[in-house]
Amino acid sequence: MRRPLVTASVLLALASLAARPAEPPPLPERLADTGGGSQLITAEAAGTDSTTGTVTWWDRRRGTWVAAGSAPARFGANGLAEGTTRTQGTNTTPTGLFDLPYAFGTGTAPAGTRYPYRRAGDRSWWCQDNASPAYNRWVEPRPAHCRAGEAEHLVAYRAQYARALVIGFNYHRPVRGRGAGIFLHVDGRGATAGCVSVPATGMDRILAWADPARRPHIAIGTGSGPTAITRY
Repeated sequence: MRRPLVTASVLLALASLAARPAEPPPLPERLADTGGGSQLITAEAAGTDSTTGTVTWWDRRRGTWVAAGSAPARFGANGLAEGTTRTQGTNTTPTGLFDLPYAFGTGTAPAGTRYPYRRAGDRSWWCQDNASPAYNRWVEPRPAHCRAGEAEHLVAYRAQYARALVIGFNYHRPVRGRGAGIFLHVDGRGATAGCVSVPATGMDRILAWADPARRPHIAIGTGSGPTAITRY
């Protein structure tokens, strides 16, 4: 009498498994592009009006993307905007897929940092002057053609820029008026002026994890819509 009962319970268990929706593939596998490397950072917000979300860093292992860590993220005070059409000074975080040229900070590099790391001092500025040939570049000292009112004195943001990664938005072939000085950096008191920020412990973990030899990129986007992270 037991065998039919066992068979029925097995069939019921199999039917229950079949009814469950399949787990979606890891987020990087749903992106249009990951940059071609074996490391990736995703920064995802719910929508373009969001100022918070999640940063996750991923490793590609044996053909599969595996999450290596995550942290709560903050975005621009006015949310997110399509990177290819963003306007400078709008306090929006640009969406898209970008490389990470180098790291910098007002403090020393965390233990284990492999990225080229530049220490910011009193003479270190980031030029955001559209009329300057140094637009969207670190300058040290600040040249006359980069007006102080159109540049960011990096040590003025000692806490936020204690450790940071340059995001390659509008960096390699800068378009004037598109935006400058977009970084992944340590949290301040609230939303950013267009960067992506994470808690200090998260930034330290990211810098200890990131390996430039593995060509990490960062994908920034929303959960759905025209700026969906999966488009990039």
